[in-house]
Amino acid sequence: MDFGASLWAAAALLLMAAAALSPAARFQAKVAGYCVLCLAMSALASAACLLWSRGRTVRNMRIIKNVVKTFKYLYGLRFEVKGLENFKVGSPCVIVSNHQSILDMMGLMEILPDRCVQIAKKELLYTGSVGLVMYLGGVIFINRKSTSNAKMVMADVAKTMLSENVMVWIYPEGTRNGNGDLLPFKKGAFHLAIQTQVPVIPVVYSSFSSFYDRKKNLFTSGKIQVEVLEPIETKGLTPEDVTELTNRCYSTMRETFFRLSGLVNEPNGSARTHLQ
Repeated sequence: MDFGASLWAAAALLLMAAAALSPAARFQAKVAGYCVLCLAMSALASAACLLWSRGRTVRNMRIIKNVVKTFKYLYGLRFEVKGLENFKVGSPCVIVSNHQSILDMMGLMEILPDRCVQIAKKELLYTGSVGLVMYLGGVIFINRKSTSNAKMVMADVAKTMLSENVMVWIYPEGTRNGNGDLLPFKKGAFHLAIQTQVPVIPVVYSSFSSFYDRKKNLFTSGKIQVEVLEPIETKGLTPEDVTELTNRCYSTMRETFFRLSGLVNEPNGSARTHLQ
């Protein structure tokens, strides 16, 4: 049995063993198993990237994508995707999506278009083999605690987008959020889109709460609906339009999130209930 098959067998055994534990222990065991799987498969993917490309390049994302897409079979996740044709803009663009949990990586790799790099917090660079494979895949790391550093990095991103014809994927909430709503968006992604005059493509994933909820120690199988929305053009917009563009994307993505998740806003805008 080769090393990759051994990892899959070990992960399957851990999942079976977790079934006999208390809900809290079962949840922690599954999360730990997921993290171990990410580290191990990242090491294998890193080796493959180095053999194929000899270094850091966005082309390595093809390898990483194919590796991560196999995770869904182990965890029983199903993706229903609409609107992939909206990625075919034929030019650089900024992709923005909601950010819910550690499982977002599977959702990202399920639909990641070619020549697309992600913006990530610098801390992830130091997560062992996961940080290494992200680096090899061309992920751009930002020090969120340093405004000047973030601005410099985003300026470089703008140049790279246009000169190398790449897409950039950003989580505008800035952090994972599994509370059944969207956090207010930070404006960096929209500044970038207007600065480079490229379209913004919103991507929305339905709520994970029916199968993954830290507060309820829930980590089971489930279905995720994904919708790639139509590009929003920024040609002719100026820095004064950043707030309006941010609010427009937020409103559209929030409405789509509720629809895909079977949720509805109450009149006061604060409570959500499941549609019957």
